[in-house]
Amino acid sequence: MGMTMTQKILAAHAGLEKVEAGQLIEADLDLVLGNDITSPVAIKEMEKMNVEGVFDKDKIALVPDHFVPNKDIKSAQHCKCVREFACRNEITNYFEVGEMGIEHALLPEKGLTVAGDVIIGADSHTCTYGALGAFSTGVGSTDMAAGMATGKAWFKVPGAIKFNLVGKPSEWVGGKDVILHIIGKIGVDGALYKSMEFVGEGIANLTMDDRFTIANMAIEAGGKNGIFPVDDLAIAYMKEHSRKSYTIYEADEDAVYEEEYTIDLSELRPTVAFPHLPENTKTIDEIKEDIEIQQVVIGSCTNGRLDDLRIAAKVLSGRHVAKGLRCIIIPATQAIYLQAMEEGLLKTFIEAGAVVSTPTCGPCLGGYMGILAEGERCVSTTNRNFVGRMGHVKSEIYLASPAVAAASAVAGKISCPCKL
Repeated sequence: MGMTMTQKILAAHAGLEKVEAGQLIEADLDLVLGNDITSPVAIKEMEKMNVEGVFDKDKIALVPDHFVPNKDIKSAQHCKCVREFACRNEITNYFEVGEMGIEHALLPEKGLTVAGDVIIGADSHTCTYGALGAFSTGVGSTDMAAGMATGKAWFKVPGAIKFNLVGKPSEWVGGKDVILHIIGKIGVDGALYKSMEFVGEGIANLTMDDRFTIANMAIEAGGKNGIFPVDDLAIAYMKEHSRKSYTIYEADEDAVYEEEYTIDLSELRPTVAFPHLPENTKTIDEIKEDIEIQQVVIGSCTNGRLDDLRIAAKVLSGRHVAKGLRCIIIPATQAIYLQAMEEGLLKTFIEAGAVVSTPTCGPCLGGYMGILAEGERCVSTTNRNFVGRMGHVKSEIYLASPAVAAASAVAGKISCPCKL
């Protein structure tokens, strides 16, 4: 009985020849991640352990990104706690305002995540790095504390679901539509504690930004992690961004998968997740009624990358945001912000009547930079649309791709570029 990609990575990091689903193991960690919300809790837990420093100052990444630049006194105190801990322990990969970004876009960009790594982060969307062939998963702050102290974490080896991607997406269909389609198909608990392993010739038709988006939302299907095979595109990305050595793992031919699905990318249509669960999906063709909106957010760890901004700018170019609608654009990192500026994308956004924010998670979790009032509706490229996620409990969030979000900003209602 063979092993999946995820199982091979975990076996190697546990010093074992073989592991199987359900087995409890202790694995060495290549990176431990925390942000301004979760790190203070982990730091306090570390203090209770009475440990001397961290296991490796080069293998910890601290990224204040949720409420920064500080939105209030409490967030300022949290960031101060993280800053002082980073200074005290000489943490190499601490990213302050001005050089920071949204963590799950920043770390691959900085070359800190590569194929074959085992990565934990005290943030549920740590699964993003599976796009590069790493095993990465979200953990609680206590596990983060233990990871920073010991460089190890325990795992129950996950079973796996295979998603065979075939075909080529049509225009205006991207990674967000792929993962929303999958979540709509299997449900928010369809991959509960499973490794979502993406394979197939269709992967060659997905950009790295598409893959980051798909892996990012594995958690929205309940997945332990999402992971892609390492092809030439992934290798080129790692060579451009990282000096770390990487290891390519491939699933055995006789690897065991609990379920298998085939997704024909050519058949997918722009997809929207209606309130209040990511599984509540409809294609743009299935939306018959006019759903008026008051806000659009284009950004987040899911869709704030350069490809996302280029697509949004393509839709907004020569057009204007609907009267009375707020359109908020948030580049995911400083480097993306700068490149967007150099390409003229920010000019396009501003001329279209949108606002551009410094990198921050901000509105995604109801933090700031776009809180919803009672009765308001928002089309957002973020990853969750739970009750009250972005503000008032009687507001509504519709998850969509940058293309659909930008088109909706112009139309003042849920729309698609193909309908403008």
